[in-house]
Amino acid sequence: MRCLFSIPILTLFAASALFAHQAPTPSFPPFNLWLAAVQSGNPSALKSFYTTSPQPHIVDLGKKPILLQDEFTFWSGWKAKGLSDISAKIVQENDPHANVHILVVQLTLTLKDGASTRKQFVSLVQGWVKRGDTWLLALTQRTPAARLAQPLDNKEIYPTSADGSKEIAQALHSAAASHKRTLLVFGGNWCFDCHVLDEAFYSPEIAPTLNKSFLVVHIDIGEMNKNLDIAKKYDVPLDRGVPAIAVLDSDGKPLFSQKRGEFEAARSMAPEDILAFLHQWQPPAR
Repeated sequence: MRCLFSIPILTLFAASALFAHQAPTPSFPPFNLWLAAVQSGNPSALKSFYTTSPQPHIVDLGKKPILLQDEFTFWSGWKAKGLSDISAKIVQENDPHANVHILVVQLTLTLKDGASTRKQFVSLVQGWVKRGDTWLLALTQRTPAARLAQPLDNKEIYPTSADGSKEIAQALHSAAASHKRTLLVFGGNWCFDCHVLDEAFYSPEIAPTLNKSFLVVHIDIGEMNKNLDIAKKYDVPLDRGVPAIAVLDSDGKPLFSQKRGEFEAARSMAPEDILAFLHQWQPPAR
């Protein structure tokens, strides 16, 4: 199954007491200057923030090296794509050693195209080192840009002790009373894409539509050894990957059962993809 959960961006500095404290907004001046260089789209300005000897260690989620020039091109290229704003949430911040500063950051890049705007998200770990009086980037691990925010923590979205059948029955009872449909989401807490989809459900673009028309029930599949009877009942082939979704009407009748892994690669989806699905299966207006 493709969707192994590791929150891989957190693994690079696992030994550096990364979870010392949380800061919701940027507080490290060199990082704010680096952000300004990204927004300016000036590759020369960006280069001044990186170590030269030795060269910085830059890798992707799978720890595959990224060429330094490709890194400059990635960050400086947003200006030409219509970057109008960039904001940062510092998820974790720590000083594991003298003259070393570690940041785990989620960036929101707002791109303007005529009268419309869209957002891209990039999550990254940065390791800064102090050389004399100057802070420089020595280590970076980042995600590709994505249309959905990539979660950086491993919260429990699939209660392992929950009775799936009972939760479905309760949801159907509530859905019938509120003229909603029930959305079954099969997956596990180990599944990165399950967390991406859950994060999307809370986003301002998607949450109003979801909450108006659906009740969500998370069905834990364990290590492919739990609630398999429920997946079979609703004709959801889990071997095609998770998250996997079924939509039930207020009487519990399946209206849709995911067959082709439509949500299995949630990290690659856009808000419009999820909204189109919700609009397709929302109950008719009364």
